[in-house]
Amino acid sequence: MTIKAVFFDMGGTLETYEFTPELRLAATPGLNKLLINAEINLELTTKELYNLIREGIGRYHDLSLRTHEEYPAVRVWSEFVFNEYSILIEKLEPIAEELMVYLETNFYRRKMRPEVPAMLRQLKSLGMKIGLISNINSISQVPDSLKKYQIDQYFEPVVLSSTFHFRKPDPSIFYHAARLAGVATSECAFVGDRIERDIKGAYQAGYGLTIQIEHLFEHGEDDSGPAPNAKITSMRELVPIIQEFNFANSQLGNRAIRAFLFDAGDVLYFRPHRFEMFGAFLERQGIVPERNVQDGIRRIKNEAFEGKLDRLQYLKAFVNLYGIKGQENVQEGMQILEQEDNRVVFFPGVSETLHALKDLGYYLGIITDTAVPVAQKLSWFRNAGFGEVFDCFISSKELGLQKPDPDIYMAAINQLGISPHQSVFVGHDADELDGARAVGMHTVSFNNQEPVNADIIISNFVDLLHIELIREKKETYLQ
Repeated sequence: MTIKAVFFDMGGTLETYEFTPELRLAATPGLNKLLINAEINLELTTKELYNLIREGIGRYHDLSLRTHEEYPAVRVWSEFVFNEYSILIEKLEPIAEELMVYLETNFYRRKMRPEVPAMLRQLKSLGMKIGLISNINSISQVPDSLKKYQIDQYFEPVVLSSTFHFRKPDPSIFYHAARLAGVATSECAFVGDRIERDIKGAYQAGYGLTIQIEHLFEHGEDDSGPAPNAKITSMRELVPIIQEFNFANSQLGNRAIRAFLFDAGDVLYFRPHRFEMFGAFLERQGIVPERNVQDGIRRIKNEAFEGKLDRLQYLKAFVNLYGIKGQENVQEGMQILEQEDNRVVFFPGVSETLHALKDLGYYLGIITDTAVPVAQKLSWFRNAGFGEVFDCFISSKELGLQKPDPDIYMAAINQLGISPHQSVFVGHDADELDGARAVGMHTVSFNNQEPVNADIIISNFVDLLHIELIREKKETYLQ
């Protein structure tokens, strides 16, 4: 597999940056002016306001390092910086983005690496897709900088943590970027300056090539993680590395079957104790579930699967279906549901089989109808030892549609750049298998609890390595 897309980090990678306390102190009056113009007068000295901002942003930064979540700018200002002040949210919300852009622009000295434009022209001439993945709290600072540097025309997609709501190194943001680019993650390269957030995240998302560029800035944070495939000191070194990688991997020819795409729940994992904890919770509340609750459950699940309800809205709606009263009881029920969702058990042989398929050169992907965020599901896979094997991750929550809609299957097919007949869908549900067959995919049924129409039915997950399609692939590979 060769590299078809190159993604870049922004700060420390495409541009260098630095700051000093003196620089930030000198920029603080400008931020105060924005507050006063919005009729927010904190009556603080410049140094007091600077310290307030420094400490509040520091608290938010520490939280984001632990959770990888990116909060909207208004939450950062209201909950972390000005949390001890009675500022009406109606006054703060209209200027929250402007305040954050000012901070990200004026509290740093930023400068594009001078060799970047020539490097981007080279990549474009090679037919590479070029994208960007940046941890940033504002929505407009990075796009504005790309325009200022006159390189914005090269980047599609531009993925920001401020709009995706998760930060690097969470692999979900890397999968999201690859899907938008329409490229398998194993055919993506990532260039960044930090091991912990750039190289680690790209590695966990299965990117084919990771490259660290030197940035002489002491950030004082842990920067441990997997070693990059290459280290460079200048962007001039990048294109030859990609060309060499592609030459070494270009001998893989056309094959009859190129991809295995999996449903997740009840195919890779199952929940043997589903509803036990929540059932006990209902019993403690003196509630006997009524039959008509099932219709409501199907309705809110469909809404959550299609991204019409976020995670908290879904959990709350689920609890409310049973008539739970009182905020504390509702919160307890939501926490129990979350705990039950995380109690997954993987079928025997899943990790070994997936790694074996990957070693044979297959694309691997997920097509899942789910109310669970991609980041959460990926964490289960990492803990099971195979978080980095997938080339695409198609979630119904992100696309807003479910199987057997043909578009959800084609989202994976198109991202991998293959034809449906070059892929195998592994599922358990009759409707989802029928949907895969309808778009032209081969089908394998595993763990089906009802009669299904599939090309092949297997009883053990490891049997995937011995089906006829695999044997044909091995013979082709060896010729």
